Amino acid sequence: MRTRFPPSPTGMLHVGSLRTALYTYILAKKTNGKFLMRIEDTDRARQVEGAIENFLTNLAWAGIVPDEGVMMKDGVLSQSGPHMPYIQSEREATGIYRKYADELVKKGHAYPCFCTSERLEQMLKQQEQRHQPPMYDRQCLELPGHEIKSRLDAGEPHVIRLKVPHERVITFNDDIRGPVSFQGHTVDDQVLLKSDGFPTYHLAHVVDDHLMEIDLVTRGEEWLSSLPKHLLLFEFLGWPVPRYAHLPLLLNADKTKLSKRQGSVSVDEYRNKGYLPEALVNFLALLGWNPGTTQEIFTLAELTEQFDLARVQKSGAILDLTQLD
Repeated sequence: MRTRFPPSPTGMLHVGSLRTALYTYILAKKTNGKFLMRIEDTDRARQVEGAIENFLTNLAWAGIVPDEGVMMKDGVLSQSGPHMPYIQSEREATGIYRKYADELVKKGHAYPCFCTSERLEQMLKQQEQRHQPPMYDRQCLELPGHEIKSRLDAGEPHVIRLKVPHERVITFNDDIRGPVSFQGHTVDDQVLLKSDGFPTYHLAHVVDDHLMEIDLVTRGEEWLSSLPKHLLLFEFLGWPVPRYAHLPLLLNADKTKLSKRQGSVSVDEYRNKGYLPEALVNFLALLGWNPGTTQEIFTLAELTEQFDLARVQKSGAILDLTQLD
């Protein structure tokens, strides 16, 4: 099985991300597969210098080393594998995402949108006043072909949006959640390609997961609502859909989403406090996963042998540091 850990370099490695990487790594090793590291850096404005190095250093400290993709040897970043490059900004430069965005437009599954940020902001305010869900109102969906051509020829700024079939019910069997379904009319026409030519996560991860032959996508449950958009993209591009497993979030003691305002969230903080990697790995593995036995301490090898997605809980797990002491 081929799995991947694709962090965005907008901050240092978070304990929730380490748990996701751990589960993803274990699942690859359990099947004698490959664990791939990809960097999803399409959010250029929020990038943090040194984040990629921080990811790799902390993963290696925890015993998690990529088989393929972005790596670090002797303090130097490198890439290795049959699907280079593994950094999305470098992949964008090849035109790969534009190619598939244009294919979607040609097939009638996506369309150019010329709405300005001011117009979209006003639209959202009006929807809020009417107590409507915040969704694009499809003003550009039915533009005449000749108008679209003239505006494109004039170089007018625009994005590419997914055309969601509102009449559809989109269903899927998640490896943790089980059967899930989404009404098409509740799914937004997601931006796929931004006006600067960079793809959004939604298009980029689908393209890359297909081209990199990913079998299983593990990610936080906050992405579950975006799943129908991704399923449609795989369908519209004629590609097989990988397995998806949406992991429960790590929570603060008050059951809110884990936040640095309420405690330690970066792996660096745990390392600086003197926690051993074996202790943190064991602790995180058991946050949301029930081994089904009375065993409480596992080596990474034992986790690899015994881990089962079927025993991952569906609700969030509270991060309680006193359990580590």
